[in-house]
Amino acid sequence: MLSITKVLIAILISFMFLRVDSQRPLATWLTEDGKLPRYKDGKPIGPSVAQPVVFSAAQPSGGGLTIGNYLGALRHWAKLQKDYDCIFCIADLHAITKHQEPAELRKATLDTLAIYLASGITPRKSTIFLQSQVPEHAQLAWVLNNYAYVGELNRMTQFKEKSLNHGETITAGLFEYPVLMAADILLYQANKVPVGLDQKQHLELCRDIAKRFNLAYDTDLFQIPEPLVPAGTEGSRVMSLLNATKKMSKSDPNPNNAIFLLDDPAVAAKKIKGAVTDSDNPPVVRFDVVKKPGISNLIQIVAGITDSTISEVEEMTKGFNYGRFKSQAAEDVLYWLQNFQEDYRRYRENITYLQEILQEGREFAHKKAQKTLYQVFEKVGFITTHVVF
Repeated sequence: MLSITKVLIAILISFMFLRVDSQRPLATWLTEDGKLPRYKDGKPIGPSVAQPVVFSAAQPSGGGLTIGNYLGALRHWAKLQKDYDCIFCIADLHAITKHQEPAELRKATLDTLAIYLASGITPRKSTIFLQSQVPEHAQLAWVLNNYAYVGELNRMTQFKEKSLNHGETITAGLFEYPVLMAADILLYQANKVPVGLDQKQHLELCRDIAKRFNLAYDTDLFQIPEPLVPAGTEGSRVMSLLNATKKMSKSDPNPNNAIFLLDDPAVAAKKIKGAVTDSDNPPVVRFDVVKKPGISNLIQIVAGITDSTISEVEEMTKGFNYGRFKSQAAEDVLYWLQNFQEDYRRYRENITYLQEILQEGREFAHKKAQKTLYQVFEKVGFITTHVVF
């Protein structure tokens, strides 16, 4: 009878963990040692679960994150949680390479965390943390500066583009941005890094820095990370709504070029209706990035938010003129954004929950980061105190 009671209690506890309500304080469902229960496919994550490590990060843009950021990155991160040990960072150290108002930065940080959660990224399957709360990032970046060359940092495309408007006032932080990014990745011995075309050059530099360090100290301390191209390309590269030859960007001076994740859904729908198409007569809704970039961009967006393939969208809109197609696309975006923002608000309004996620994530990240940094310091020759991992 006693054993049956124990089984029933175990089942009840498991059920409670699987039905966590984000409105409840996190502390009410932590494990006995105060840790966040973490699961993959219903099984607790622990030392025996060895999976390749994925690292990725986004700056705390909050309301500045676009549907392009979601389709090109965030939704893929959520899918990666099934097969990888995922570590997702909110990169607030990177954010201050340009001036930030303190109150706005704090707000944007919590906004971004809530957006992560609304995208399906969960602390029960991934480590989610704030970059500035793990000082090992900055410490490792200083060491890695000595394995990065000024010439190659000068050649970084993003640096060249951003420095055009700053001249003599360009900061060292922006110049060394790729080195901090390398530290972010190498600190957690990431096997894979999801990257877009605009970050591929930075990952190549990261790999070079890791190889130089390993060679200098005759070690294999740093895992050499590989780029990860997520399966399924629908919506992976969303373009500007009014100029479909350039990428949708949160920094675009014209807000009508982008759908922001926190846009009023009705405003977002209006932007879709005003998006460029082409002058084909008769109009044909067909995916062709070269000849029909505007229509192709809208097809990508619809495919991404409806979890459809491009071919399926083409088939569903066969015979539509451009007006009818854009009306349907606007309706799809309106519906998707309403649901996304409902989830977002549910998380964003629970400040206690968000703070506890960051605290738990900091502890997980710090433990991993401390181990790597200790090994680096040993190799370099710094005097270290004994640390038990």
